[in-house]
This record gives sequence, C-alpha cells and structure tokens, in this order.
Amino acid sequence: MTWGAKVYHLPMTDIPSLLAKQPNTATENISLIYAPTLAGQYHPTFPPHMPALVHGIDSAELLAKVQSLLALVYPASHPIHLGSEEITLADLSVKPPSDYPASLYIPPLGPNTSLEEFQELIAHLRAPDGCPWDREQTHQSLRRNLIEESYEVVDALDANDPRAMQEEFGDLMVQVALHAQIASEAGEFRMADVLHGIITKLIARHPHVFGDVQLGDAEAVIANWENLKAAEREQQGTEKGLLDGVSAALPALSQAEAYTTRAARVGFEWPNIEGVLGDVAEEIQEFRAESAGSAEQEAEFGDILFALVNLSRWLKIDAEAALRAANARFRKRFAFVEAGARAQARLLSELSLDEMNALWEASKAGE
Repeated sequence: MTWGAKVYHLPMTDIPSLLAKQPNTATENISLIYAPTLAGQYHPTFPPHMPALVHGIDSAELLAKVQSLLALVYPASHPIHLGSEEITLADLSVKPPSDYPASLYIPPLGPNTSLEEFQELIAHLRAPDGCPWDREQTHQSLRRNLIEESYEVVDALDANDPRAMQEEFGDLMVQVALHAQIASEAGEFRMADVLHGIITKLIARHPHVFGDVQLGDAEAVIANWENLKAAEREQQGTEKGLLDGVSAALPALSQAEAYTTRAARVGFEWPNIEGVLGDVAEEIQEFRAESAGSAEQEAEFGDILFALVNLSRWLKIDAEAALRAANARFRKRFAFVEAGARAQARLLSELSLDEMNALWEASKAGE
C-alpha cells in the first residue's frame, strides 16, 4: 500500500488479522508505523497515548534500532506484544522474534503523555464549556504570566533541579499553547504554523546538517548562523541591523551580553582579554572623574556595568547567572546575621557594624 510518499510493504489485507491478535484495538485509533521509516528517524513521530503497530521488521539490526528509538518514549518495562506473546521493551534484545519479518504491537503509554492531548486540553479550557479564566485571557493579559514562568524555569536551572525543571518546563509550555490557541481562534495563526515556521527555520539555518555545507566547529556554525540571518533580512527587505533582533524586554545584563556577543561575531571585538580589562579600568576612571550624583556619572556607571558584562563573556561566565548567584549568597549570609542577632535576643539594628561584620564573616567561613 502507499501512504503519502512512503511505500509500505505490508498488504492491507494483513492488517486486520494482525490487529485482531492484539488486545483492545477494536474501538481504538492506532498508529501504523513502517519500521524502516522509523529507523531513519532520531525520535518517534507518533503520539504515545495511542496504540501503535510497528511492522516491516526484517532483521535483528532493524529490531535493535527500533528498540532504541522506542526507548526514547517508553520505559524499559513498557509491555510490547510480539505476535501473541507479551514481553517488555527491554526484553526485545534478549527475546527477539523467532522469524522475520515481524511486527510489534505497542499499547498506549497512558493518558496525558502526548503533545496532541496537551493541545486538546488547552483548547478545551478555552471552549465555551471550559474555564472562565482561560476564556478571558488575551495575548496581552498573559504577558506577565509568560515572564514569570520563564524566570521560574531559570530558577530551576540555577538550582540544577531536574524535578523542578520538568515541572517548570511544563508550566512554560502552557503559555506557548495558550497563545497558539488564542491566535487560532482569532484566525491569526495555528500551532501547526508555529511548528512549521520554527522547523523550517532550523533546517534552513543548519545547512551543515541538512545540506552540503561543511563547518568545522561551533564558532564556524555561529558565524554562518549570523550570515544566514543577514541574508534572510536582506531577502525580506528589512532595514534591521545586527542588534535589532535582541529583545528589548531582556534583563539588562542578558541584553548587554547579547549585544557584545553579536558584535563580536562580526569582528567588533578586543583582540585579547587585556584590552577588555583595560576597558573596565578606563570606564572606572571616567566614572571617578564625573561629579557625584550627576547624569554623567550615572552614564559612566552604566558603561562600567556594560564593560563588566563584556569581561564576563570573555571569561565564559553568564553575567545574569553570576549576579543571581551573588544575590543568593548575600541573602543567605544576611539571614545568618539576622539569626545571630536573634540568638543574642537583640534587634538587628542594635548590633554595631563590627558585630554584623563578624557574623557575616562567620557565615562565609561556614560555607
């Protein structure tokens, strides 16, 4: 049979008999997967909340490849029906089929496990019989939520907490799906348009993966990325400059890092770190030369911060993350000072600066 541009070598007449041997398929939707096509992928593209039938497995090598791909979605203990026998996904490597070609029936992973179900849930929340709060939301009303969820993701990353990352990435996905659903209802764009746009863009910007361009290292990839984006802007007839693509809503430190990174990609860069350190020292000297409290001194202070961010980039230090870590250390140490005052049954304001400094140093020593 044919399906799109693919040719499947399983006769249609064989499918009913195969499915008849599998449990609970009479009233279910099912994904029909041709094993050689699956083996050419890097991740399965069928929804795991539905059962699947993988057919056309004609060798032990192909079976091993199918097993490794299924393991990206299903746990090792997930049941697999090989003919009339039920085994686990892990068992496929030790209990291969007795004969080839073979087919595998894969029961559903379970409810709430696919992107399709997720999008259906968001659409339900926005439906007339859904949630009043979700129905009231607009692109603008959700702006603060998107920012807050993004920062909560960053908090989980800073804490290096996989469980928190899992939860916060899910919360962030809600925001993306809500915006796509709102846009779909308004006739602006659909989730399929979002996915088509980003997939197309990623393929176009990775000619060294999907084309015949040869790039030796990550630096060459980044340089080619900038060239491709410049060509896109020219083709679109836009007058945007290199830095115009940096979001104005970024935190100031992240924005400064993005500016210096992009400028460096086209050669606007100090030749060595000594030049960067000299720039920091020069900005401090210019700050000292201005009148205290003047607008000029404020501007020079901003230049110091900008120069320090450039230094952090040279040292491969994330300036935003470094400052957040410093903030966390300050908060922890100051809490130690407060606890020391309470232990003495004194108000914090009753401690002298020397006493507070002693507690501060004790906190640092304890770290």
